[in-house]
Amino acid sequence: MADTLPVPCNPPRDPPLMYRTVPIDQLRPGMYVQRVNGAWLKHPFWRTSFLASEREIERLRDSGIQSVDIDPSRSEDWDAEAGVENAPAEADAAAAIPDPMAPAEAVAVAQSVAAPAAPPAATRRVIVPQVALDAELTRARRICHEGREAVEAMFQEVRMGRMVDAGELVPLAQEISASVGRHPGALIGIARLKTADDYTYLHSVAVGALMSNLARHLDLDEQACADATLGGLLHDLGKACIPLEILNKPGRLDDAEMALMREHPAHGARLLREAGVENETILHMVLYHHERMDGAGYPAGLAPDQIPLLTRMSSVCDVYDAVTSTRAYKDPWDPAEALRCMVSWKGQFDMMVLKALIASLGIYPAGSLVRLSSDRLAVVLEQRPGNLTRPLVRVFYSARLRSHVLHVDVDLSAPGCSESITGIESPAAWGFRDLHKLWAP
Repeated sequence: MADTLPVPCNPPRDPPLMYRTVPIDQLRPGMYVQRVNGAWLKHPFWRTSFLASEREIERLRDSGIQSVDIDPSRSEDWDAEAGVENAPAEADAAAAIPDPMAPAEAVAVAQSVAAPAAPPAATRRVIVPQVALDAELTRARRICHEGREAVEAMFQEVRMGRMVDAGELVPLAQEISASVGRHPGALIGIARLKTADDYTYLHSVAVGALMSNLARHLDLDEQACADATLGGLLHDLGKACIPLEILNKPGRLDDAEMALMREHPAHGARLLREAGVENETILHMVLYHHERMDGAGYPAGLAPDQIPLLTRMSSVCDVYDAVTSTRAYKDPWDPAEALRCMVSWKGQFDMMVLKALIASLGIYPAGSLVRLSSDRLAVVLEQRPGNLTRPLVRVFYSARLRSHVLHVDVDLSAPGCSESITGIESPAAWGFRDLHKLWAP
């Protein structure tokens, strides 16, 4: 088992006893909205909670939302007689996921937020693919194969007590960066399709690709982009010092095992310093990529002002790849579902950096299963620059007929296209086991 992650965001739909469900016509200014009940694509708020104002109540009513969950303890205006009944539970597990973003506002937020020490949003560039996806997929597969071997070889050196040479991964980092520049969706997508046996090694390649893409999106300078990519490759080097029976345990770690697992950042930083690495930016990423913005991370419980931008980026990229990958003890989450969940984990991430990641990957990353307004299911193929809510998709299934249909690619951003995405779907719920074969054959 690898690092501890937040619990899956599929809590029971009934709100906790401390919350009360209030019909929208009883919502008043000063009430603290803890959750908006309804499909996240339909309500007008990207935030999961807020203090209601007249304007926000009006927007909620206009959107057709029927009810909200209120936190009386944080409300300025609360009548104990209002909204005393809980909302009925819903069978659809996807509806239980917190509702962070509506498409239009999500795009605006994701593209406009600026992470600490990052360039102003106006200077950010949209990465336009230089080559076709199919062409880059072949190179991406080769990079993943070679990358897995290179990272595994470095781990073996550590396990045999030899000194590592971090410089050996520099050519791999350069190849990752070049691939991301040609078409970011190819390598990021392929690196996510790892088996549980490959996870430890390909996770490093995947995080390196995510870091490279995020650094480019933030328009960081050349040195920062290089540090981001190499730091992503090296961030989990310390796991080479963790016993394999703990690293690959197909179940929850006990307290003693978790204590050993939490030593891997310190081991990684030590190994790199012993090898002569003096780049403090990379060393900081390796040592502190499990720190949190609320100070509850490890190994040092750092305050936000002690966590520089690239380390904040490494935390976000590390978790995103972890939850969307097959691991010894869990199945992968759908990429779009993972981003929605990560937005809901209060205190874990720098939300500005997380939203920049969303902007760089798309609200519906490649490989996401989505439902269209035609009631057909499709898998996302690639993003359309400047339009995060209308990617290129491959239609393959009729949800209404419950049957497969002739595959057809639909560019939702094309002029005159009448179709749109109405929500994300769970591949497991539909029994789709090899969804990746539709977009990365």
